Amino acid sequence: MNAVRVSKFGGTSLADAAQFRKVREIVLADAARRVVVPSAPGRRSSEDDKVTDLLYRCHALAAAGEDFAGVFAEVGERFRGIADELGLSLDLGPVLAEAEHQIGLVAIDGGSAEYAASRGEAINGRLVAELLGAEYVDAVEVIRFDGEGRFDAAASYALVADRLDFSEEGKRYVVPGFYGADYEGAVRTFSRGGSDVTGAVVARGVGASVYENWTDVPGLLVTDPRVVPGAFPIEVMTYRELRELSYSGATVLHEDAVFPVREAGIPVVIKSTNAPAEPGTRIVSGHDPEAAAIYEITGIAGRKDFTVITLEKAMMNSAVGFGRRVLTVLEEMGISFEHMPSGIDTMSLVVADEALEGGRLEAVKARLREELGLIEDEVDHDADLALIATVGRGMSRKPGSSAKLFGALADAGVNIRVIDQGSSELNIIVGVATADYEKAVRAIYAAFIGDGGGGDGGR
Repeated sequence: MNAVRVSKFGGTSLADAAQFRKVREIVLADAARRVVVPSAPGRRSSEDDKVTDLLYRCHALAAAGEDFAGVFAEVGERFRGIADELGLSLDLGPVLAEAEHQIGLVAIDGGSAEYAASRGEAINGRLVAELLGAEYVDAVEVIRFDGEGRFDAAASYALVADRLDFSEEGKRYVVPGFYGADYEGAVRTFSRGGSDVTGAVVARGVGASVYENWTDVPGLLVTDPRVVPGAFPIEVMTYRELRELSYSGATVLHEDAVFPVREAGIPVVIKSTNAPAEPGTRIVSGHDPEAAAIYEITGIAGRKDFTVITLEKAMMNSAVGFGRRVLTVLEEMGISFEHMPSGIDTMSLVVADEALEGGRLEAVKARLREELGLIEDEVDHDADLALIATVGRGMSRKPGSSAKLFGALADAGVNIRVIDQGSSELNIIVGVATADYEKAVRAIYAAFIGDGGGGDGGR
């Protein structure tokens, strides 16, 4: 690794000119911050629109044959307003005109919204580069996807390494996040929040010493502060814990951003643009000395809107190929599952509600009965489920963690409908009624951490 730091700034960090100035101060305060990965401007207030949302709207209007000039004008006003307030000399006219023209063409040709969606980062990157006196590198040069829209990691790492040259002292680059291009030159995007992934890919490509992810919170908290006000910050965690928490609902960092840096052992630091002096959360390899577990748990995260499909069959455990046939049905119907807890004669499939919309739930149940030779009441479902993951490398070293969790939920009057725990004991996942979600999270937090103000087990 070299001393280069890759710094990704989220949409709230670049929502207006005042936030741009904070970003400039942060970047220039450390000569090692040689690469900046910006998102598109986010909301300036709760009533505001994200630039990316406006661009998606432009595409939708154009695809419907309607005039999108008014909405695109809002996009232009946001960027021009930032440039004018910062006193930048960059002429945005041609850039905006080209983007508007291409959005119209893509929509007319029946293309996807990816080009339109990417323009927020593409244009914002030019503003950030101008502000920092850095070289702008269009992400289509270094982030590669295949023809099916799948990210090509190896090609992207190589392109990044070849394109970014740090031999010139003080040289900085700006690479916009969220998008890249396929081998035909068509713009492709990651899923929403994908600028985090771009930052991680660039960090891996240049062999960075640290990947900084700057956002609007001073690091990750043990749980959602909207559920537990005063939730404690997480000081150090491992890549595996971050992956588990991100997948289970923690939204500070895109779940796929873990893989590039984890493979290379590059530490991640999550910090606040509005409070840069705060230490933030440091994410490291499980082999790093910093990863020694101090607390029993690291974090609690969860998601709502799941359904459990339950299969019951006598002697299921001795029916060779039963599980494979179940999974084949899901694969053929294009449905993924979150968890699959099972017993001797039962198997449960936890599926997100959005995958079962439009009558698909009954279709899946009918197909399972047909394939497995089950009768009506041997395939059932239970809706309104929320999943809560309690994650922590310390649980594997302390007997009674599961008992503490289940006891806390029992004391709170929360019925557990699903239990799933891996052999690593890194996390315990419970399914509860959606109506009990907040109460359950607060009960788990109180049992392991305290009252949020430093009670028993408080940090």
